Amino acid sequence: MKDKKKSPVKFVVCINNDDYPASLELHKIYRVLPDEDAATHGTLRVIDESGEDYLYSAERFVLIKLPQAAKEAMLADPHEAKSIVESG
Repeated sequence: MKDKKKSPVKFVVCINNDDYPASLELHKIYRVLPDEDAATHGTLRVIDESGEDYLYSAERFVLIKLPQAAKEAMLADPHEAKSIVESG
């Protein structure tokens, strides 16, 4: 049995939302889902404003590295994140 490696979580910032103003907010951070096939076609699978994942041209984004605390906040349940902020 093959041991599957867990892909590292990646984040990007949107630098071009032309033609997709309702789906992508300029300068907003988005989570990228692993998709090797998409990458070979110059696209990224991004969870957009709809909360669903869609393919977008990789040229619309810049890959960023977040500090661990920011990464954890981005991956947390929104209700949990709110309570952490309010109690902190």
